[in-house]
Amino acid sequence: MGLIQQNEGQKYKSKKTFTGDGTTLTYVVSKVVETFNPAHQQIYNAIQAGGVNTSLINNYVKVYLDGDIYLQKIVDTASTPVNTIYVTRWNFYFTNADGWILEFDTSVLADIPSGVKIEIHIDQAIWNNPVTGITNITTNNYQVTSLEDIISNFMIVYVGEDKFISKVNRTDVQFHAMRALQELSFDTFKSCKSMELEVPPSLVLPLPNDYVNYVKLSWKDDSGIQRPIYPAQDTSNPKPYKQDADGNILFDVNGDGFSDTDTVLSDKDSDTWNTYKSSVPSESQDDYQDDTFWPHSGRRYGLESSHANTNGVYYIDCARHMINFSSNISGKTIILDYVSDSLGTDEEMVVHKMAEEAMYKWIMYGILSTRSNIPEYIVQRYKKERFAETRKAKLRLSNIKLEEITQVLRGKSKFIKH
Repeated sequence: MGLIQQNEGQKYKSKKTFTGDGTTLTYVVSKVVETFNPAHQQIYNAIQAGGVNTSLINNYVKVYLDGDIYLQKIVDTASTPVNTIYVTRWNFYFTNADGWILEFDTSVLADIPSGVKIEIHIDQAIWNNPVTGITNITTNNYQVTSLEDIISNFMIVYVGEDKFISKVNRTDVQFHAMRALQELSFDTFKSCKSMELEVPPSLVLPLPNDYVNYVKLSWKDDSGIQRPIYPAQDTSNPKPYKQDADGNILFDVNGDGFSDTDTVLSDKDSDTWNTYKSSVPSESQDDYQDDTFWPHSGRRYGLESSHANTNGVYYIDCARHMINFSSNISGKTIILDYVSDSLGTDEEMVVHKMAEEAMYKWIMYGILSTRSNIPEYIVQRYKKERFAETRKAKLRLSNIKLEEITQVLRGKSKFIKH
């Protein structure tokens, strides 16, 4: 009945680091066959069978050289026709003599010179149980419970004879479980999603595909400290409709005077945003918030505090799913911390164990509130229980520690601050 079924080898041998010597091509990851899933060997066999004409790779294994991702396969640009030949640079497989090995191809020896740091990360979301021989799918995180387990537990404990819910379709439980996960992800669960990108000269970056709302934007300085960026308050990027000389909105594509489409013609960016991002940052004007900063002593009187920001600003264009940055952030590395709804992939559909009971109450209330034969006092009872468990989960996940509160209070005891 224990929850942990992986052994320590399966858990901790999934990441290993080597140092290249300029000549070695083969590195032993584990000598025990049960450490990794046999699927790795099956993928290797399929790659070998496909030869140079297959783009198949092992998506569960990642290799890094000095911290940079080193792809298993690349396209041979010299092949004819182009993009039909693939070069395999490394493989991960099992041999009876050495066990599980990472083997580089001889053609890439120059990429692994002496002193290079070689890291291999094997995804343990799929692993093999050596006792039962069954392939298990796990979150590899003891803090959380998968949504599938939440649904199964609910069906066992809350549904049946002599219970408030005598019968329910599993699809109904799944719907309410997913809705509960969405709602709790917005306000209760701590967001662990982040993205790091370099701002290009265009000053535009795409939002993540699972983006719902932002938590914080910042850029990284030379010391690795995150400098907060604030949203632009005095500008935006509205949709720019094209107009003719008389001010009429254009539907004409080829310029022959006739409407070619029912869609309004528009440019990519508005004149408003193009003018704003092309302006030169100023350090002596407080009416331009791109890089407003008054360094002169005694001249800060009347400064608009919301404009006193040297870190730059951004504007999130939800319609285009893009982030626009001010000109002084060009070339900087930005970090976007954001909230998702936890429904993007199967791996994300997990619930923190401190909020597991809240999930059951959300599902219970969702099902009972949609049934006509349930007395209202029962529905209200579970509504109150849902609220109480959500509040309890929020307090638990706030992760407030006495030592951290004490540290903050000690900082408040100083009379002089700088």
